[in-house]
Amino acid sequence: MGDIKIENGQIGKRRWTILLGGFFLSLVGGMSYAWGSFVVPLINNWGWTAAEATLPLTVLIVVFAITMIPAGWLQDRIGPRKVAAAGSVLFLVGYSLAALLRFFPSYTWLVLTYGGVVGIACGLTYACIAPTARKWYADRPGFAVSTAVMGFGLAAVVFAPLKKLMINAWGVDGTLFLLGIFVFVVSVTGSWLIRNPPQNWSPPQKTGSSHKASTLKHTSSNDIPPGKFLQTSVFYGLWLALAAVIGGGLTAIGLLTPFGELQLKLSPTEAALAISFFSMANGIGRPLAGWLADRVGTILVMLIVYTIQAAVFLVMPWVATSYLLLLVCSLLLGIGYAVTFALFPVVVASGFGTKYLGINYGLVFSAFGLGSITGFVGSKLLDITGSFTPAFPLAGLTTLIGFFILIVLRKKLQTN
Repeated sequence: MGDIKIENGQIGKRRWTILLGGFFLSLVGGMSYAWGSFVVPLINNWGWTAAEATLPLTVLIVVFAITMIPAGWLQDRIGPRKVAAAGSVLFLVGYSLAALLRFFPSYTWLVLTYGGVVGIACGLTYACIAPTARKWYADRPGFAVSTAVMGFGLAAVVFAPLKKLMINAWGVDGTLFLLGIFVFVVSVTGSWLIRNPPQNWSPPQKTGSSHKASTLKHTSSNDIPPGKFLQTSVFYGLWLALAAVIGGGLTAIGLLTPFGELQLKLSPTEAALAISFFSMANGIGRPLAGWLADRVGTILVMLIVYTIQAAVFLVMPWVATSYLLLLVCSLLLGIGYAVTFALFPVVVASGFGTKYLGINYGLVFSAFGLGSITGFVGSKLLDITGSFTPAFPLAGLTTLIGFFILIVLRKKLQTN
């Protein structure tokens, strides 16, 4: 509904453009929450505390998460293109207002403009990606969804060190203005490419193919409306699990760069490379996670990776004692974040169908806001103790909570 029709003979050949559109939309979202490069300049040059410098990101994540619910509902009803286009306009507005920081030199201004307006833009655009990709690729759901959202992870590979150079040249406010123009152009392109498939669309079947769309018993034929979805215990389990595991990833995003600069005494450029390694694993790891999930099982992949993520967080303050070890830890943590964003929408679609996937996944994704508290608490602990030791083990404990919830849910998702 609300999307351009495609000639039947071209549908199978052109569905890859949907993944490209999703990639562009996820790229601008990833650029927006790759906030680590701004933290130290705001502390050193603007006199903010670590908690104040990370608060705009925390608010952005909460607003992003909440917006996913109405945005998912809208894209289910009017199609992804219009919703994503509205998000593109808000990206330009939010970044442009945030760039006025010199005239409003307060973290409150960035909380309202960057955290608020850009957060809404992130929610509007991101809500369109996973449901649309899943509808086009019922034959390869894990791979399709994870590929479409890959830009979210890859954004910081290039833009974290680039932001450092831009901040040195044009300051925080000038960097926000220039990024706003770029984000607008990329997101508008993505919104033009993305669209729903025609009704009764089914992917082409390969002769002799034994490829299975999901390892969970539920299929897209079980389209569960949001009201009924909210009445299931699985919804609350998925919500809590996402909040728990995402808290660790957000802690890494917010503190990896400051850890390199303040703890290991690295240069800003060297420290920014840590978040680039995290983002590289986050980006490249997404299609790999989807490919593995289509073959060996979605929940199994999640459990294995979260075991690694929890272990790294728990020992990181005592293990990441050199530049090389910091990069290794960043890679491992990035894989955990990749699995979270790649596979949670696949679990929701497999268990509860695709017709209401926008709002159903939006409801689960709202846990992202609760997960952001872990990252903020980590920054606050850094202010209080002057040490990174409390923050990373806290992220490890929240990851373990998500791990055990998924163990409980695994049987329900396979048998309900």
